[in-house]
Amino acid sequence: MYSTYFLSVSHVTDLGHLSIRISNSTSTHLTAFLLTGLPGLEDFQIWISIPFSFVYLLAVIGNDLMMAVVVWDRKLHEPMYLFLAMLALNDVLLCNVTVPKMLLIFWRGPSLATFPACLTQMFFVHALFLSESAVLLAMAFDCYVAVCAPLHYAALLRGSLISKVGLALVARSVAVVIPGILLILWLHFCRSNVIHHTYCENMSIAKLACNSYALNSIYGLTAALLTTGLDFVFISLSYWLILRTVFQLPSREAQTKAFGTCVILIFYTLAFFSFFTHRFGNHVPRHVLILLANLYLLVPPTMNPIVYGAKTKEIRMHVLGLCNPTKMTQGL
Repeated sequence: MYSTYFLSVSHVTDLGHLSIRISNSTSTHLTAFLLTGLPGLEDFQIWISIPFSFVYLLAVIGNDLMMAVVVWDRKLHEPMYLFLAMLALNDVLLCNVTVPKMLLIFWRGPSLATFPACLTQMFFVHALFLSESAVLLAMAFDCYVAVCAPLHYAALLRGSLISKVGLALVARSVAVVIPGILLILWLHFCRSNVIHHTYCENMSIAKLACNSYALNSIYGLTAALLTTGLDFVFISLSYWLILRTVFQLPSREAQTKAFGTCVILIFYTLAFFSFFTHRFGNHVPRHVLILLANLYLLVPPTMNPIVYGAKTKEIRMHVLGLCNPTKMTQGL
C-alpha cells in the first residue's frame, strides 16, 4: 500500500530552504517527490550552476553540430559517421532529460516532481545511459574492423546493419530498464518523499521505501554488470587489439588518434564509481555522490564532440566551413 503525501510548503528565513509538513491518509497513491539538489551545499548552488550551465551549452551545441554535419552531407552516411550521429543524439537527449531540472533546483531551490514524472525521468536517464554504452561498443567494433580487418569492412558493416544496430540498442535499453521501474512500483512509501538529489535516480527513490529494497539493488547491480560491464570488457578488448595493430604501423598520427579513444574510460570510471558508491559507499558524503552522478551524465556528452568530432577530419572541415567556406574547400 502506498501513502499519500500532502505537502504544505512555506519559506523559512534563509532563502532556498523549505519547510515541509507531511501527513498520511488512507489513500493508496504517492503524489510527488521533492528534489532538494545538493544537501549541505544549498548556499553555493547558484555558483555551482554557472559551470554546469556553460558545460551544458557546450554539450548541446557541440552534439547538435555533429548531428547536423552528418545528416546534411550524404558523403558521411557511412557506419563510422552514423554511429557518431547516434552518439550525439543520445548525448543531447541525456543532457536535456536531467540538466534543465537540475539548474532549476540550483536557481530556485527544491522542486516538486510528480510520481509519474519522476518515474519517466528515471526511465530515460537509465535507458539513455545504457544506449550510450551500446553506441560506444558499436563504435569500438567499427574501429576494430576498420583497423584490424579492413578487407572485410564493407561486407560486415553494411548500411542495413546500422539501422538494425540502432533498433537493437533501443530494445536492449527498454528491456533492461522496465523491470527496474516495476520494482519501484512494488515498493511501499510511508515515511518521506524527499529525494536528496538533482534528478530521479533508481536507488535514491528505492531508499525512501519502508519495506526492503534489496531486490531493487540486486537487480540494478546485475543489470549493470551484464550490460555496461560487458560493454566495457568488449570495448577494452577491441581497443587493445586496435592499439596492438596500430603500434606496428609507422604512422605517428595513427598512434595519436588511437590514444584519443581512451576518453571512453572517463565515461565508465565516473559511471561505475557513482553506481557502486550509491550502494556501498555509506561513508562517502552525499553531496559528493550527487555531484559525481551529475558529472558522469554531463562530462562525456561535452567531450564526445571534441574527441570524436574535432579529431575526425571530414566533420572538422565541415564545421569550420560553416564559418569559412574557403577553408573547408582547401581542407578537403
